[in-house]
Amino acid sequence: MSNSRKYSSAVVDGYERAASRAMLYPVGFTKEDVKKPQVGIASTWSMVTPCNMHINDLADEAEIGVNSAGGKAVIFNTITISDGISMGSEGMKYSLVSREVIADSIETVVACQGFDGVVAIGGCDKNMPGCLMGLARLNRPSVFVYGGTIQLNSSSINKDRRSIESGKTHKASRHIFITTTNSNNSIKSLASNYSFNRISNDLSRD
Repeated sequence: MSNSRKYSSAVVDGYERAASRAMLYPVGFTKEDVKKPQVGIASTWSMVTPCNMHINDLADEAEIGVNSAGGKAVIFNTITISDGISMGSEGMKYSLVSREVIADSIETVVACQGFDGVVAIGGCDKNMPGCLMGLARLNRPSVFVYGGTIQLNSSSINKDRRSIESGKTHKASRHIFITTTNSNNSIKSLASNYSFNRISNDLSRD
């Protein structure tokens, strides 16, 4: 048994594992691929948040890299949430918990399928630690890849449509929360004025 196939060999080698091999052919394996080290590509892609909407492209590149190096890549997904979106709502209660769900799912897929190595790609402050927790539990050859900073967006708030970072929007909403009274009318008024005027001024200063 090759040491580079420490885990996959137990899943696909031998006549008694013929049924297991047969299930891999429909997902793109060849007979030669079965003899290669299998590397799981854990993708956190989703359209839940801009932090992860591009991760599938990076997973595809990782697959190409693994295959060209003599391995056989298998892409699978895990969940992701956005605490930036759910912040201040009931949904925030699920934020920290999501790290465990992500770690559990990566550990489950890799251990069950007998992958010999793992590449995990994350892009936000919950799925990144979730990925690393899963890799640490598995204790097999692994690489974590950071998906990168989210791209700036433009907004019609500014006449010249300059780029606005999502962080500046959070800054504006926090300012509204802190400086308003308990009056709903005051909140609505300040929110309206701040959104279209103060943000523009803040952007010109930052």
